[in-house]
Amino acid sequence: MTGHLDMAFTYESLMSHHIPEVRQRLSKRDSVLYALSVGFGQDPLDTSQLEFVDAHRHLKAVPMMSVVLAHPGFWMADPATGIDAVRVVHGEQRIAMHRPLPVEGEVIGTTRITGLVDKGEGRGALMYSEKVVRDAETGTLLATTKSTTFLRGNGGFGGPPGPVAEPHSPPETPPDSVVEMPTRPEQALYYRLNGDDNPLHADPAVAARAGFPRPILHGLCTLGIVGHALLRVLGDYDSARFRELAMRFSAPVYPGETVRVEIWRDGSFRARVPERDVVVINNGRAVFAAPEEGAAR
Repeated sequence: MTGHLDMAFTYESLMSHHIPEVRQRLSKRDSVLYALSVGFGQDPLDTSQLEFVDAHRHLKAVPMMSVVLAHPGFWMADPATGIDAVRVVHGEQRIAMHRPLPVEGEVIGTTRITGLVDKGEGRGALMYSEKVVRDAETGTLLATTKSTTFLRGNGGFGGPPGPVAEPHSPPETPPDSVVEMPTRPEQALYYRLNGDDNPLHADPAVAARAGFPRPILHGLCTLGIVGHALLRVLGDYDSARFRELAMRFSAPVYPGETVRVEIWRDGSFRARVPERDVVVINNGRAVFAAPEEGAAR
């Protein structure tokens, strides 16, 4: 990369960048769209899945929808940030659920940058950000989501070299459950309707400039697919039991591939694409409450 891109922002300028608060009127249609966009409803005989996608039933919201609720959009493309937006990669994601999500209503999302790590000129940078989602009417805290973004074109700006958290390591024993989650060729186009319209996931020319042979699936769509498998295996489709999720994105998924999710009883997990024998999600850890705790929430 050229030096002017590596020095496109300073530590102080990016840390102080204001990301506008977002208010979103959530409808049942939005909740169903999210569930469908991450693969719920692919088995029409599984009534547990239908509870997330059939608006004629008593709908439940998918907990992973917290990552798209009141989403600020692709704000990193704003030239004022100084970020080389074409070379941005989602590195890690965390979710902490404080209350079950509503399927309709109004929510407020407040996003801020919480940290920067400078890996050095030509080596990129890590940006940590946090979004807090609240019920707009009551102010009740619903979810906190935290992201690590790898800014591949922005190293060498004079920021701190750390700290960098150690990732969770899965057990060395074979997984206790393995779930095959198919994706669809057009799935990224559906997922974009949740508010993440980065052209990397739709435009072949943009994907080529970023070094990919074709548009890739959103990392957060992969998160939703993996979260679906975890909700099935560890939570018995009881969304009220979902507490925490943390994962590292290690390789992209191309729409149409299969995501094979390997799950351990302690909540550890990883995911791979068997067609290419590539690990796409690693260092995963999920926390689910016991059934009676979920019911009492």
